Amino acid sequence: MVWTTACFDPTQFYPLCTRCTLPPFFKTEKMIKYIIMVKGISSTVVLMLLTVLLFSCAPVIKRELMEGAVLNPSFESLKRSPSDSRGKIFVLGGIIVDTKVTREGSLIEAVYVPVDSMGDLEGVEEGSEGRFLALYPKGKGLLDPLIYKPEREITVAGKFMGLREGKIGEMEYVYPVFEIEGVHLWKEPKPYYAVPPVYPGLYYYPQWWDYSWWGYPYPLYRPYW
Repeated sequence: MVWTTACFDPTQFYPLCTRCTLPPFFKTEKMIKYIIMVKGISSTVVLMLLTVLLFSCAPVIKRELMEGAVLNPSFESLKRSPSDSRGKIFVLGGIIVDTKVTREGSLIEAVYVPVDSMGDLEGVEEGSEGRFLALYPKGKGLLDPLIYKPEREITVAGKFMGLREGKIGEMEYVYPVFEIEGVHLWKEPKPYYAVPPVYPGLYYYPQWWDYSWWGYPYPLYRPYW
């Protein structure tokens, strides 16, 4: 069977979730039904695909917290009328500046980053809302500063407690403070290194002109030192 673009009608497919990490081919219910009809894949395989879809689309914070929370609070509004929002649950992202263990618990200072409806970070925008403090009460445990270290990314669901004065360098600053109800620490990105091509050191090969590329008496790869 020859597959062409005529085999697929994009207008008949609709995405389940914009956040899924699967290729687009597997992101639609109708596409899966089409595979069953045309290719005869067993229901077990389809069930496995749907399971992967379900877990790949789960929010990073507990669903019950996400459903009852307000995404991406306006720091300006919180500072202007803190009493109006005290006790409400907000979900926001951040890049950790510092983590301290205090008498109250683990206190994170972070730069605000907006999140989407699943809790994924959307990136630092110009003119950020600023910084906030997130307190993890000592009765709940410890957020180790060695793990929650500077430049790590987090998503926080927290109850707004009020405002707290502090300093950024020598500048006075007023922080919104949240009591952590749920927190997700994002994995650190792994560096990828491009390996440059390695060429044979000709001076390591006596009479190199007497041998073809596949007939060297020595391995092609040799260090130059």
